Amino acid sequence: MSGYRPYQYIERRKSRKIHVGKVAVGGDAPISVQTMTNTLTSDAQATIEQIRRAELAGVDIVRVSCPDEESTKALEEIVREVNVPIVADIHFHYKRAIEAAKAGAACLRINPGNIGSAERVKEVVNAAKDYGCSIRIGVNAGSLEKHLLEKYGEPNPEALVESALEHAKILEDHDFREFKISVKASDVFMAVAAYQQLADACDYPLHIGITEAGSKRAGTVKSSIGLGNLLWAGVGDTMRVSLSAAPEEEVLVGWDILKSLGLRHRGVKIISCPSCARQGFNVVETVQTLEDRLAHIKTPLTLSIIGCVVNGPGEALMTDLGVTGGGSGRHMVYSAGKQDHTVPGADMIEHVVELVEARVAAIQAEEAKAKAEGKAEELPEMSSAK
Repeated sequence: MSGYRPYQYIERRKSRKIHVGKVAVGGDAPISVQTMTNTLTSDAQATIEQIRRAELAGVDIVRVSCPDEESTKALEEIVREVNVPIVADIHFHYKRAIEAAKAGAACLRINPGNIGSAERVKEVVNAAKDYGCSIRIGVNAGSLEKHLLEKYGEPNPEALVESALEHAKILEDHDFREFKISVKASDVFMAVAAYQQLADACDYPLHIGITEAGSKRAGTVKSSIGLGNLLWAGVGDTMRVSLSAAPEEEVLVGWDILKSLGLRHRGVKIISCPSCARQGFNVVETVQTLEDRLAHIKTPLTLSIIGCVVNGPGEALMTDLGVTGGGSGRHMVYSAGKQDHTVPGADMIEHVVELVEARVAAIQAEEAKAKAEGKAEELPEMSSAK
């Protein structure tokens, strides 16, 4: 469920729940945000540093590619030094999957069909069972099996879904069901249609994404259209925004998509106007500065930054804190939707930062008190409801 009002309601698809390490995926678990490193996995220190930056951005799960033995050897150190579950991305060589499981990977991303013989698939599944790994079946429009391309003539949603279900059957035949599925394509229409069909065809948790979406700006737009469409329809249990950008940028976009739909909440959500000649202060510059200054905040909070009194008071009614541009260099500060006091323009940014930090401290104190009294509920940033 999402939102306070009927038109904000999102009914999530009912799926079975699995675990990627400590992170639950599917069922009633919050939709998790993933990214993938782009360092050489064999360079453990560089990979660890990149994962830590993604952790600061709020990532839940990180995937690393393991194309060779040097990578799986480095995996043990990487897993030990980070705070999020690691998914090992495996293609073709079944031994890499077994090595990754032994090294502490929480999940193996494979296509059972390209691992090799039935015996090799069995060995990988047994390793997953022995070391407590889940599996992600990763189907991609760019690497569909030859028999499906011959059957359908080209990659299409039906081919993606058929491939996914064939791979799922392989794991089911080995009495293994701790897996999730993805059917990614770079074409938004194909990806969305495939996920919709797969959502109807099985109850396994789905990892959603638009693969090879593009640059930071174009990829963000493309992913927002595709993932937003699916999430609004209740489809998706974990997600990655694939950008030609730093992994932490993928995480930030993923969170923004979830926050926009009221599916998860983390940090300060700024509602701001595009600005115009009516503005009482430089809105664009102010918002950019506040985003940087408040990036360390994890507690959910809403803040409206509006340049003039046309929409400012109305937006402030629906945010925890707000500022509306005024005359004579002084601006109105709102608290809980009500006018509270004015602040000189020169002091506004520092004042807003202080107000946000004070409000967050008060929220955290209330949560700590509730926890001590045994009344604490799920933390807001981990909630799947508004």
